[in-house]
Amino acid sequence: MSVKRRISPIADDGDEIRFCSTCAFSSACLSEGFSKNALQDLHVLVEHIGPFHEGDHIFREGDDFNAIAAVRGGTVKTYVVDTDGNEQVLGFFLPGEVIGLNAIHHAKYPCNAVALDTVMLCRFSFPKMALLATKMPGLQTQLFRLLSQDIGKAALLAGDYSADQRMAAFLIALSRRYAARGFSATRFHLTMSRTDMANYLRLAPETVSRVLRRFQTEGLVQVERREIELTQLKQLEQLARPVLRD
Repeated sequence: MSVKRRISPIADDGDEIRFCSTCAFSSACLSEGFSKNALQDLHVLVEHIGPFHEGDHIFREGDDFNAIAAVRGGTVKTYVVDTDGNEQVLGFFLPGEVIGLNAIHHAKYPCNAVALDTVMLCRFSFPKMALLATKMPGLQTQLFRLLSQDIGKAALLAGDYSADQRMAAFLIALSRRYAARGFSATRFHLTMSRTDMANYLRLAPETVSRVLRRFQTEGLVQVERREIELTQLKQLEQLARPVLRD
């Protein structure tokens, strides 16, 4: 397999005219026509925190909410524990994506967030950001867009889809999310375990392993441990279309 192991993607620190390469708010800044120097009000809200190591919790269900955080490096898993003590995975957050948006309404985090590898975050005070957004329509629009994406991710796998369709949709969604942040769309490291993927996709772990083996036999992917290459992107997109609806 030609996939080479690589360090987890991490944003750079930007330069005098732009924020980090994966910044969740860079498009809002650019749409306003502002340079980094002209956006000190937003930049001073940013607090770089971490590293969080594998298994470290970033927040827990019921914690008070006062900030959202953009993942700068690594992967974050969100989950809840049901009344029977079973974990239910809600999602995975990659560099440039924002965690904590679902806490805005009740001012408390409704789930847990844990680092799957070494995670660095950019923390934004939400009350201060919300105030700044009233002066920057582009920032306000971006916040609404991020909220919409968060809701969309939660509903992604709610339908009656086959295991193949669910797995294809998961891989294509990851591909597009990495590509949107300037990383490879076809080669990446799966930081989540097979068990976590199965939980998120509402499948049995053995089903996930079986589907990945079949995808590899059919030439759709190449897998080596947690390294994966999507070798037939168009076919995977076709298989994922009923789930992703595009």
